Amino acid sequence: MKFGAVSLAEARGAILAHSVATPGGRLRKGRTLADADIEALAQAGLTKVTVAQLEPGDIHEDAAARALAQAFVPAPDQQGLDLTEPFTGRVNLIAQGPGVVELNVAAIEAVNGIHPMITIATVPAYQQMQGGGMVATIKIISYAVPSEALARACAVAQRGLRLVPPAVKTARLIISEIDGGAGDKGWRAIADRVAAFGLEIAAPILVPHHTDALAAALVADTSDVTLILTGSATSDAEDVAPAAVRAAGGQVDRFGMPVDPGNLLFIGSLRGQPVIGLPGCARAPALNGADWVMARVICGLEVTGQDIAAMGVGGLLKEIPSRPQPRRGRRPR
Repeated sequence: MKFGAVSLAEARGAILAHSVATPGGRLRKGRTLADADIEALAQAGLTKVTVAQLEPGDIHEDAAARALAQAFVPAPDQQGLDLTEPFTGRVNLIAQGPGVVELNVAAIEAVNGIHPMITIATVPAYQQMQGGGMVATIKIISYAVPSEALARACAVAQRGLRLVPPAVKTARLIISEIDGGAGDKGWRAIADRVAAFGLEIAAPILVPHHTDALAAALVADTSDVTLILTGSATSDAEDVAPAAVRAAGGQVDRFGMPVDPGNLLFIGSLRGQPVIGLPGCARAPALNGADWVMARVICGLEVTGQDIAAMGVGGLLKEIPSRPQPRRGRRPR
């Protein structure tokens, strides 16, 4: 692609690089100049204009953006994504419904390394989405790119991302109570989290904060996913809630996560179905570590101990104004 100022006679069929005001109205950048445009530029008193001129082997920005988007999303319905029509070298990838975003990070990084004018920007991996949300944007920065570079990018991009939809059908919430505790306060915030995935959760099951009572509630019914919120914070893998899961015949795979707020989460399973022990901060609607785990579990993705360990990078979500000191400490001398 050639870029620079040329005479009006040479500009016919080229792409206008910068918007220009003319007596008949403004000519927008990116416009392919026709005879009438050349006349309008002459009437504006111009003898030269800055343009981009495609050379053999160049692909126009819109065609390039469309091709790359179709390489990333060759099966939109299977990948849960819609593609917008290209405009000024851009195609947006839009979530068809709720879910979490699964990315092939290596493929995306490879595409961005092929040619500086070929780019894709995405939301973070496993980002929770709602229908209509933008998952990624593909942008061809210049007015055209070499076909060879585009071909390499498209080859690398194959199915580089998808939206994983909700997989579970039912969820239940069990809350253990202590005298003077919060009771069922905050359960609506948890219900709203579940509702974001199109699920309904009934009023919580309230039981005394004892291992036997909680274990009995766990085996009394079944659900695709069980959420436990304790009246007293779970402070050890042998505390009431994890012990109850084991007493009910289940297992606890991980206690604690490197996300703040949300440290006191545990995850396990009972009768082959996931069980999540929620931290107390889940009573509030603010983002916390439990949101990340719940989103993946509800969408049917396995969450291993290593997955949770990896959440520490980016896991410092927000300072808690009511208790800043434990996180800040004293300044070093």
